[in-house]
Amino acid sequence: MPIVRGKVIDVLFSASTIAARNLELAKDIAARDYRDLLVISVLKGSFIFAADLIRAMHDAGLAPEVEFISLSTYGAGTEAGEVRVLRDIESDVRDRDVLLVDDILESGKTLKFARDVMLSRGAHGVSIAVLLDKTMRRKADLSADFIGFQCPDYFVVGYGMDVGHTFRELPFVGVVKGDA
Repeated sequence: MPIVRGKVIDVLFSASTIAARNLELAKDIAARDYRDLLVISVLKGSFIFAADLIRAMHDAGLAPEVEFISLSTYGAGTEAGEVRVLRDIESDVRDRDVLLVDDILESGKTLKFARDVMLSRGAHGVSIAVLLDKTMRRKADLSADFIGFQCPDYFVVGYGMDVGHTFRELPFVGVVKGDA
C-alpha cells in the first residue's frame, strides 16, 4: 500500500487498470452514432478522467469538442439541497449530442441536474460517462450510459478525486486507511 502525505492508501483501481478501462469505454462510446458530439467535463473531480477518456476517444476515431462545467450542491445530503451552476459552458448545445463526463455517480442529483439543463437548452441527446458508479448511494432516478467501475461504498481519492483538496494527483483510485 502506498504512503502519501503520511497516510496509507489502499489501491482500489490501479493506474494500469484505469487506463485499460478507459480504452474500452472510448470504444464503446465511439460505437454510437452522434450528432456533432460535445463532451462536457463536470469539474473538479472529473478532470483527469475526462482528459484520459477524451484522448482515448480520439484513438477510437472520435473528434468531439470539449467543454467544462462547474456545479455545486448546497445542502448536500438533504432533500432540499440545491444544485447551482458555478461555471457554465460557452457552447450552444441545440441539436447536438452531449456526453457528460464525471468522476463518480453517487446520489445522481448533480448529474441529473446537468442532464436536464442540457436537454432544456435543446440538446439532441445527453449521455453520461462516469469512472465510478456507487449505485447504493443513488437518490435520483438516473443511471450512467458508460461506467468505468462499480465502486464499493468507500470514500475514494485519487485520479482527480480529493479529500480537502489533497490526493487528486494520485494515478490510481484508493481509500485512505489511516496514518502511516
